Amino acid sequence: MGVNMSNTPPHTKDLFSSPVLSLSLAAETSGMEMASDEVRQEDTADISSDNSGPVRSRSEEDFDCDDVHDGDDKDNDDKNRKKKRKYHRHTTEQIREMEALFKESPHPDEKQRQKLSQQLGLAPRQVKFWFQNRRTQIKALQERHENSLLKTELDKLREETKAMRETINKSCCPNCGMVTATIDASMSTEEKQLLIENAKLKAEVEKLRTALGKFSPRTTSPTTSSAGHDEEENRNSLGFYSVLFGLDKSRIMDVANRATEELIKMATMGEPLWVRSVETGREILNYDEYVKEMAAENSGSERPKTFIEASRETEVVFMDLPRLLQSFLDVNQWKEMFPCLISKAVTVDVISNGEGSNRNGAVQLMFAELQMLTPMVPTREVYFVRCCKQLSDEQWAIVDVSIDKVEDNIDASLVKCRKRPSGCIIEDKSNGHCKVIWVEHLECQKSTIHTMYRTIVNSGLAFGARHWIATLQLHCERLVFYMATNVPMKDSTGVATLAGRKSILKLAQRMTWSFCHAIGASSFHTWTMVTSKTGEDIRISSRKNLNDPGEPLGVILSAVSSVWLPVSTNVLFDFLRDEARRSEWDIMSSGGSVQSVANLAKGKDRGNVVNIQKIQSKDNSVWILQDSCTSAYESMVVYAPVEFAGIQSVLTGCDSSNLAILPSGFSILPDGIEGRPLVISSRQEEKYTEGGSLFTMAFQILVNPSPTVKLTTESVESVNNLVSCTLRNIKTSLQCEDG
Repeated sequence: MGVNMSNTPPHTKDLFSSPVLSLSLAAETSGMEMASDEVRQEDTADISSDNSGPVRSRSEEDFDCDDVHDGDDKDNDDKNRKKKRKYHRHTTEQIREMEALFKESPHPDEKQRQKLSQQLGLAPRQVKFWFQNRRTQIKALQERHENSLLKTELDKLREETKAMRETINKSCCPNCGMVTATIDASMSTEEKQLLIENAKLKAEVEKLRTALGKFSPRTTSPTTSSAGHDEEENRNSLGFYSVLFGLDKSRIMDVANRATEELIKMATMGEPLWVRSVETGREILNYDEYVKEMAAENSGSERPKTFIEASRETEVVFMDLPRLLQSFLDVNQWKEMFPCLISKAVTVDVISNGEGSNRNGAVQLMFAELQMLTPMVPTREVYFVRCCKQLSDEQWAIVDVSIDKVEDNIDASLVKCRKRPSGCIIEDKSNGHCKVIWVEHLECQKSTIHTMYRTIVNSGLAFGARHWIATLQLHCERLVFYMATNVPMKDSTGVATLAGRKSILKLAQRMTWSFCHAIGASSFHTWTMVTSKTGEDIRISSRKNLNDPGEPLGVILSAVSSVWLPVSTNVLFDFLRDEARRSEWDIMSSGGSVQSVANLAKGKDRGNVVNIQKIQSKDNSVWILQDSCTSAYESMVVYAPVEFAGIQSVLTGCDSSNLAILPSGFSILPDGIEGRPLVISSRQEEKYTEGGSLFTMAFQILVNPSPTVKLTTESVESVNNLVSCTLRNIKTSLQCEDG
């Protein structure tokens, strides 16, 4: 369920997280000549991709029989070794089970290894050595891949340098050796540019070469025991990218420890550090008190020139501690928890894997691109170190903090945001609950923001603690309802089996993730602004789907428009999710009758629900899957037409991952202005307490099933009309045309 991480900084992490590579890795590493002495010492076994028979792997007995014999008779030594060595042939099923665990946890703890050994009928040491050998093979393949890329780049540079040298030699004076004036006259602008680019590439490759030299495969003594392998891996875990960024492990650990101390203070202290606003009820950071309190962590007392955002929220979430910690340390799970906030994220480097099943002391360098669900607000790119630390028997800390040295080594145009010590304090409660205190403390470059979103962004609401923790609560509730086996009938109608319920909820979740990924200002998209006939700004983007079975193949056109409406978020959300009023705004329904076929609750709030609707017109019927989500910060209504045969298959519990689906929908945010008068509200007492709504609507249509077809003016005009008509219908139904 992970999100595609294209355009992310490190290619090597993406390479080995690829499911295609994980399947082919066995074949590629079979018979592979390992350059590392460590690989030779462990005498790694061949892994075959052929599943027709058992696969041979070294057991613990091999490590007791690897004595090195001296003498002149090498043949006798070889025979003796062959006699002494005993091989255990793992079955295909054993290999498959260990591979499955390896993908989830390359460093299983003792408890996991014990459980797996009992399950597979192997000794714990056999399981341990198999995982050690597997990690070694992947490291060797990674280093080979990096060296291959570097060698290719160097070969290209040599050829270019040789060609340039020959050109210069031909243009030199035979008497003095100086370049004649004819070279400047004859050399084109393109050739001059190539010469400059060649010098830049040469310097860059030299830099990479130096970094790779520091990260070259380590040599080990032939007598190094396998038991010490994990310990040595931890000592050498400062990888390629940390070296490239010029980061020292001891400095990173020191920064992480000081950031943890500051986060604890920020999470636990009250007034005067935090002052509660009378108007909004939210806590506000007293910056002067912050500088005074954190004097040890801050070198100066001057206010920074950049814009500061600070916020704190506390809530109880329905998720057990180990799973919650794992969700923060696994970058794919982290992205899945916050699809509306994270458009891209990657673990750049693992500094320390931590200890125990909860990975106490884990430290990793990360990159994230943060977004709002509109292309009108620019994303925020941030590099930071994430640390997981146990504070007591019940309390843990997830700490994020940016490090200056990282930003000195990357394109300055990308550094729009820095994390001061931020994160959350997690306290384990009974019955699978956790209390979470979330602190978000950001230092951002000032940028131009559309006036419509200026209030919600500058107030710190858009990327603040309230948004993060509300989204976390929503994710935890969805997960609880997904795993539940005793859901009341009133919360699960129209689906006969538990398997069918899970399949529908899983499909709806994928649909919403796809929607969030499609409408932000991420660098994934290139938006072009057009103006509708009614005056709204519409942003258009197109993409080609060549092989993803999760959405239709061909050219896909996206259109997004964001407006302010003088309607409370509750009224707007209830109107859009109500199937009885769908025909009032959905021009695709053609005035047909709408029938609710299935209704599945996925949260405590009545608005958190997945339903299947059937739109029946005179000529045909259309099936719609709709996912409604609401939290203390944001609401969404996401929907997509689905094929009848496909949705019937999912209702019976079949896998939904290959069902093509193309979502459209709406995002609803409060405008950030408290107490705005003349706002349409559901209750009279809310008239002067609720603001209006920041309303984003997004439509995706399949222009042509052939990916080679170019986008036409007619397609753009069609989606333009779709946006304009839908917005006009919504305004008319809610009586806010003059807003």
